[in-house]
Parts: sequence; C-alpha cells; structure tokens
Amino acid sequence: MQPPRFLTPSALTPFLRPLQPFSSKTQPITRISSIPLSFSHFLTLISLSHPIHTTTTPVNPKMSYSSDEDQPDPELLELLRQHLNGNQPSHTAAETGVLESAEFVYNHAIDVALDMRGCKKAANTIWDQMQQREYSPATWSTHELHPKDKNEETVKFIFTMDLLNFSFWSEKSEEERFQVEYRDKRWTGYWSLVAGLQRGLEEGIPITDPAFWINNETFTPDVLRTVFRSATDEEIPLLQERFDCLREAGQVLHEKYDGSVLDLIEEANGSAAALVNLLASDFPCFADIHAYPGRRQPIRILKRAQIFVADLWACFEGQSYGSFSDIDKITMFADYRVPQMLWQLGCLLYGPTLEAAVREKKMIEHGGEWEMQLRACSIWCVELIRREIIREHPEAKGKVNAVLIDFFLYDAVKELEKEGGERIPHHRTRSIWY
Repeated sequence: MQPPRFLTPSALTPFLRPLQPFSSKTQPITRISSIPLSFSHFLTLISLSHPIHTTTTPVNPKMSYSSDEDQPDPELLELLRQHLNGNQPSHTAAETGVLESAEFVYNHAIDVALDMRGCKKAANTIWDQMQQREYSPATWSTHELHPKDKNEETVKFIFTMDLLNFSFWSEKSEEERFQVEYRDKRWTGYWSLVAGLQRGLEEGIPITDPAFWINNETFTPDVLRTVFRSATDEEIPLLQERFDCLREAGQVLHEKYDGSVLDLIEEANGSAAALVNLLASDFPCFADIHAYPGRRQPIRILKRAQIFVADLWACFEGQSYGSFSDIDKITMFADYRVPQMLWQLGCLLYGPTLEAAVREKKMIEHGGEWEMQLRACSIWCVELIRREIIREHPEAKGKVNAVLIDFFLYDAVKELEKEGGERIPHHRTRSIWY
C-alpha cells in the first residue's frame, strides 16, 4: 500500500461537511460528484469525515409505532398459494426475510438513523475504490490464510470457519489480547480463527471433519483449546460455546444430511436464500432470529448463515459449490466492525445516549433495541449504498452486490485499525451470532 498523500484543502472540501440532519429513506437521491481516490486517500478521508461528537439526535420522521400484527406472513401466503395450485415450493423463489426485517427496524428506529448524503457519497467512493483495486469474488482467495484449493476439503473448512465466526473482540491491549501464532506471525480477530484452523489441520487434528465433532471420546473442549491455543494469557472468547456449536452442527449433519456438508449444499438446489433458510431452520446455532417490539414476526439477521453462502460464492468464484442463482438476495453481514465503518463514513448516525455508550465501551445488551438497531440499520444502509452504486453506475449491475460491499468495508476498517484512524470504537456485545 502506498503511503497517504495529503490532499489540498480544496480537494477535501466536499468530504468535510457539517453533520446533516436525518432525512427520510424516501427522499430522492441526487447525484453527488466524486473525485478519484487511492485506497490510502480513502482511509485518510474516512478518518476525517465524521465529527467526533454527534449533537443532533437522529429521528426518523417516517417512524410509526403501529404494529404489523394484522399483516399477513408473506412466506405462509406463498406456501398457501403453492398448495392451492398444486405446486411444490421452489428454492429459487426462496426469500431469507433479512432485508424485510432490516427495513422494518430502520423504519421504527429512534437511536440509529442514516444520513442519506453520507450514503450517496460513500457509494461513489466505494465504487471508485472497488474499481481501482479490481475488487471481485477472486479477492477472497488472495488473503494469505484463506484456503486456495477448490475442493470438498475447502467446503468443510469454510463451514467450520463460519460455525465459529463470532466474538473475537477483547478489552485487553493489542499485545495482551488473544492471539494465534502461525507462520511466524501473530493473528488477532477473525484471522486468529482462520490461523487456528489451519494450524490445527497441519498438526493432524481433523477439526473440519463433522464426524470428529460428534465423537465424544476424541473431541473435547480441551482439544478445541489446543486448536485455538493462545500466544498470550487470554483464551479465545466463548470457547465452550464454540465447542457446543461444532457438536450440535455435527449431530444435525449426521441426522439429516448423512454427515455431509455437500449434501446440505445440494439440498438448496443452487439457491443462496434456500441454503440460508436451511441453515436457520435445521441448525439452532445459525438461527440468528430475534423478537422485536411491535412486530409479530421475528427479526431475521442470519449473519453467519449468510456469510457461509457468501464465502462459498467468493472462494469458488460463483462456480461449483459456490454457484448460486440468487446470490444478490444475500445482504451484508451484521457484525460489530462494519457498523463501525459505516459510522466512520458518515452513513450511520447514533443518538447521543447510544453514542456515549459505544465510546465508553459499555456492554450493549444482546437482543436489546440498541443492538438490533445497530445491526438492522447497517443492513439497510449497505442495501441503499448498493442501489445507489447501480443507479449512478449502470455498468456495476451484476458486478457489485451487498456481499462484495461488506467484504470491502471489513477490509477497509481493518486497514484503518492498523493505521490508528478509528474515530469511534466498535460496539460491545458478546454473543455467538457475530
């Protein structure tokens, strides 16, 4: 990466705007001009683009407290129509319900809102950067630790990885936090997970084999502790919960899919949405679904189920085990890093009380309204960014989706972290969902 080159004040002017009041999602989107930026410029600008303190409470003028109690369930209606017409349910017609859930929470949110001008500006900048960096599904495999082979073993690796892809943050310093030592480097965060799995396989532990997970004699919490042994005194967070996820998933695969992840994928018949729904319905540890005030149907977030599909698609570049006819139905993956990046870009706005809690690194209750608003509004935000990219750049259709935008934003926030450019911490919630 080239070192940042400082822009002139006149070049920075379009990006150093005062905080704009929240405007409705139905506001017409107008064209915002953009200037070509290097990735280092991009990181420099986003470190400056959001004010340190928000003084305006975000309020959604379209917010309504009416319940959807009387609204029909679209999935049930579709099944009823198919039954009455004598048709079998179609996997290609499947919907995950994630985007609909996100929009509902966004429409009713009072502590998180979107800055539409920030979203439009981010869309142009993200698209420019993706073009300059030739960002595509193939980028996934260029990461040092991701598998390079395109075979069944890689499918099993990705399934294991996304079963355990949650909650790596630590309150300790960078030197003291959980780290995995592998290939003469120390890895933290998500990469500590990937490094631990790669190291375990090299040491002869069949950690990606579902049959191993259900063997009570050979697979124990101590074995998993060995796989993820730390180079520091801090253990990987939620070790027991990770063990439980593997044991449970192994049992489901054994009982329903002949112990095979490939059989699970085949059952979805090439539909990304159908595979997400199978994971959510058959595997409790993938069922990232939550009750929400004022809504009869639960809110579906499904972060890890969706990212499993996305990782398959990216690793296999839309071919073989990663071939899905409806990959665009996958949304961003609502975690704690991408919302942080969206705030940094000036897309997300936090109410004063929530922002104070995030800055003070207070624990935010899992399943509470703050957490649900952070996650759901991030999903809706990336969806609007995706739509704006395609509206402004018709040539992007078929080349950009929420998956690639999420991957790009995650890579960007990790680069920003390395350069010390974070202007706000990520929110703190400890759970198995992300």
